[in-house]
Amino acid sequence: MGSDKKGQDEMSFEGWAHDLLVELEQQTPEAIRRQRSSERYELRCGVIIRPGNASGYQEPDIDAVTGDLSPGGCRLMSSVPLRVGDVYKLEFEKGELDLPIVFARCLRCRLIREDAFESGFVFFTPIKLETNEPADVVTNSLL
Repeated sequence: MGSDKKGQDEMSFEGWAHDLLVELEQQTPEAIRRQRSSERYELRCGVIIRPGNASGYQEPDIDAVTGDLSPGGCRLMSSVPLRVGDVYKLEFEKGELDLPIVFARCLRCRLIREDAFESGFVFFTPIKLETNEPADVVTNSLL
């Protein structure tokens, strides 16, 4: 009787592990791009990252640079890893695009090299991008 329970637990773990591996295999860069609901603009501007909750306001600011931006989220590069699932306050450097301060949840963070991390964010409130130009025109205007 005890061995039956152990065998069932092992089978359910194997099924769970298999399902997880199948899900991970489906998370290719192309699949992630297809899930996006809006066009992304490649641009570089400075961002100050702060914790989004009041208890974290005394933590030091984190400087980052945008990799791309859409009305619903952005990709940032920073020198420190950010906590996936946490809420952050993002303050974009004023420049060609006048972007508001936004609150966003960190969806992913990965190591690029020893001193560089790439993080993906989703905004709680979509922003309006004041440009209708293609990504290369926006990028060139910021350089």
